[in-house]
Amino acid sequence: MTPNYINELNQSQRDAVLYIDGPALVIAGAGSGKTRVLTYKIAYILEQGLAPWNILALTFTNKAAREMKARIATIVGAERARYLWMGTFHSLFSRILRAESAHLNFSSNFTIYDTSDSRSLLRSIIKEMALDEKQYKPAAVQSRISNAKNHLVSPSAYAANKSAYEGDCAAKMPAIRDIYQRYWSRCRQAEAMDFDDLLFYTYILFNDFPEVLKKYQEQFQYVLVDEYQDTNFAQHCVVQQLVGVHQKICVVGDDAQSIYSFRGADIDNILDFSKVFKGAKTFKLEQNYRSTQNIVAAANSLIKKNQRQIQKEVFSENSQGERLRVTQAYSDIEEAEIVAKQIRELRVANSYEYQDFSILYRTNAQSRVFEEVFRKRGIPYKIYGGLSFYQRKEIKDIISYFRLIVNLNDEEAIKRIINYPARGIGATTLSKVADAANQAEVSYWDIVSEPLTYNLDINKGAQRKLQSFVELINVFRAEIDNKNAYEMGAWIVKESGIIADVMQDNSPENQSRQENIEELINGLSEFCNSRLEEGNSEVLLYHFLSEVSLLTDQDNESDEDQNKVTLMTVHSAKGLEFRNVFVVGLEEKLFPSNMSGDSPQALEEERRLFYVAMTRAEENCMLSFAKSRMRYGSLEFSSPSRFISEIDEQFIELSQGAALGASVERNATAFRVSNAVENTKSRSTTTSTVPSPTTEGRRLKRVGGLPPANPANPINKVGALEVGQTVEHERFGVGLVEKLEGADDNAKATIAFTHAGTKQLLLRFARFKVIG
Repeated sequence: MTPNYINELNQSQRDAVLYIDGPALVIAGAGSGKTRVLTYKIAYILEQGLAPWNILALTFTNKAAREMKARIATIVGAERARYLWMGTFHSLFSRILRAESAHLNFSSNFTIYDTSDSRSLLRSIIKEMALDEKQYKPAAVQSRISNAKNHLVSPSAYAANKSAYEGDCAAKMPAIRDIYQRYWSRCRQAEAMDFDDLLFYTYILFNDFPEVLKKYQEQFQYVLVDEYQDTNFAQHCVVQQLVGVHQKICVVGDDAQSIYSFRGADIDNILDFSKVFKGAKTFKLEQNYRSTQNIVAAANSLIKKNQRQIQKEVFSENSQGERLRVTQAYSDIEEAEIVAKQIRELRVANSYEYQDFSILYRTNAQSRVFEEVFRKRGIPYKIYGGLSFYQRKEIKDIISYFRLIVNLNDEEAIKRIINYPARGIGATTLSKVADAANQAEVSYWDIVSEPLTYNLDINKGAQRKLQSFVELINVFRAEIDNKNAYEMGAWIVKESGIIADVMQDNSPENQSRQENIEELINGLSEFCNSRLEEGNSEVLLYHFLSEVSLLTDQDNESDEDQNKVTLMTVHSAKGLEFRNVFVVGLEEKLFPSNMSGDSPQALEEERRLFYVAMTRAEENCMLSFAKSRMRYGSLEFSSPSRFISEIDEQFIELSQGAALGASVERNATAFRVSNAVENTKSRSTTTSTVPSPTTEGRRLKRVGGLPPANPANPINKVGALEVGQTVEHERFGVGLVEKLEGADDNAKATIAFTHAGTKQLLLRFARFKVIG
């Protein structure tokens, strides 16, 4: 007799739940009820007579495991559900390893090292080996060792691998194999395993002790794996070991949502499932219960462009819904203004709450502009799965340099940066500085700059390091009144060594730090240009700090009120859903990422990432791109993402002014030529001497210099500009001239911009052209 709850399922879901005779692959399209199928399948297996301890269900988050177990308990009872082996790979494998630890010569009470523990140990090993920590950054070393473990490569195998050694040499870290061996030995000596070890040692346990493997094969008579597209090589191999005899396995996932290759996820695990597990049956959950028909159809038309995929036709029986709105902005600033305006309009028209909106972007750095615009417009927001822009470590580090240069008595700033980037001023020296400062009742800076005067008990080597730091800060201070905030910021970031520090490797963590620093430089540039255009000459570093301190103070507000717009990266959004989704920054070299380069596999993953973004939306999906965007402090022109044109045009609606393909490029070219002419004229009279600091092959470019006092461009003469004319500003977009006043260098125009509001601009600094 079929249980009642089975009747709640559609036919595809029923088929997937009821088949328990062999290997099964359940391809679950976005919003297709994947969790319900897994839950009901486990309940059904229990009702067929299998004991709960005979079922192994592997998930990627504890939250997913808890939610499924709670749902199962409502069907089969809490007592039976309690004995299920359900949890994350790491939690369940650690349970097995503790029970079988003697086979591996570990204590059953072995320690599990988290990421910070691992890095701390690696830092000690690097120091013991007399290696340069700037060259062998613990995070980068950890990433390489983690990758080796996730591919089941032991220290000895790694040392014997020629290509691995050549890769390490190319990364200027030839000693990785020696570090890996020491790290492995030290973990064993400390009776410790890191997260990767929990997978690796489980594989070793089953591989080296067949009797142990047989025991668990007999215990786990049915194995289920959630989000199979996110499994790595080690996880895939252990699953194979466990089901090698009975082949009773069901994996659930969606190849179209495989977006974590940077974490080691291997899409081939799900694509090749039917080859690895002979006779496997495939079930496709193709009905989307989340999104409107238009959103689903648009996402389908995009993902069909991928070659490597399991073919399916996701559909929706929800309302037709609105077409996806595609909006073109003149700049990233106007893009944020447009989104803010659309949120206000949709709230009024549909009685939405702020929590019904989500802004999805490709990189964390993109949050800055939205945060600043939302604050100005009074739109409450929260950053999901991350910190507000000005609370990120690398940004706080740079801001601390700014603070110390402006105020030498800033104790917290000096403590934060005295040894960042690493300059050999350790905790012991800093502790002595603190003691001396407290005893003499002076600032840390007084002690650091005059250690002999205050009898600081340090050796000559430490004295030299402190002197070097003091000289660096004093060099910056000497120019604080001569350079604007942008020029100072770019200079400090380069000369302090921060850029060199974050450019040492291309780990995902460092890429994000690089993007955030570049975005801070963009913010400094915007700060200077905006103030000058609006007739405010306060563009020095302490003026910037005065403004940014207000932003960082607001970051400490309570999050008790959950009615806020959510800002997050697309990677963070996987598994979530919102009534209204804005996917922003859809430009070439941003989304798809510049990192995807010429790799077909990387480009397909970027397309899957965009598919994930679109399918988070329930009712409305808005796409936007900017014609220009600040990058490395310079205004750069962008082309719309190829992904927009890959969506079938019947499912999208271009907002007024939006254009795709060649037309945008023509506009960008015209704008580029116009600015090139203006900048050529400007450069002959500008007196700025700020360097254009290189960043190991990348450049923090200037914004063409601050405009001169009397640029030759005729539109900056009041006589050539009339009330009622339409202008096109490179950052604020299209606007109508409402008022003109003043003369010569003091001439001003009041312009009502379509999206950025009304602004009063000083014409000698204004960057626009008359278009009508």
